Amino acid sequence: MQPIRAAFFDIDGTLLHFESHRAAPSTLRALEQMRAAGMLLFIASGRAPLMLDALRDALAFRFDGYVLTNGQCCTDADLVPFYNQALPAASIPLLLDWLERHPEVVCTFFEEASFYDNRRSAQVDAVCAAHRLKPPRHPIQDPVRALTHPTYQLNAYMPPEMDAPFAAAVPGVKAVRWNPVFADIIPADGGKAEGMARMLARFGLRMDQCIAFGDGGNDMGMLRAAGIGVAMGNAAPAVQAAADYVTAPVEEGGIWQAAVHFGLIPG
Repeated sequence: MQPIRAAFFDIDGTLLHFESHRAAPSTLRALEQMRAAGMLLFIASGRAPLMLDALRDALAFRFDGYVLTNGQCCTDADLVPFYNQALPAASIPLLLDWLERHPEVVCTFFEEASFYDNRRSAQVDAVCAAHRLKPPRHPIQDPVRALTHPTYQLNAYMPPEMDAPFAAAVPGVKAVRWNPVFADIIPADGGKAEGMARMLARFGLRMDQCIAFGDGGNDMGMLRAAGIGVAMGNAAPAVQAAADYVTAPVEEGGIWQAAVHFGLIPG
């Protein structure tokens, strides 16, 4: 196996605890020690670039780059983008038609520097409350805007059983998930693994020289693609099955435990 020279981390449920939205002290120590060992450290998240202020508040740590919107936007350490892939233009009219036929679905549209919702829904609000998630509360705009403004990702608030029919009705995109409340809609050929490949190429590295940590369904591709894929102990069984190694849950110092296990840092 090639020496591991880079690490990619999901945020919620991997670096940060779902309840406290904070990192365990051992996680911060692991990041510092991996950095001291000369590793490059990257975020790989479904979050959009303009949503990272909260992460910087929770983690007083400077990463070497960010793979965002599930791989569709890659930036350097200062959040200057070097790769963007929008949803296919040919898929947008089909998407708008599908939303017209499904008025119960709320979608958040993520552009490079702004985001908006297509509507409000008491039903979606209730589902979010039941799962202890914040309901979508962004400015409301007519989604026809997506015909003229590149959109990099959608959060579609719909149950998992709608994912396959949605993808069939809107070719060129796919649904990936980290929770049952909404799906992240991205290009069919996109994903965190693609963003990882772009980031590694920028630094002259290969997939077999990286380790990836994640806990959600949207992490499965990058766990399979990385030289070492690590699933958190709080991950669903399907995510754990996609990984090479299952570590402790996020709240029990899973990042530290896996880094020690693979000899990336001293025990």
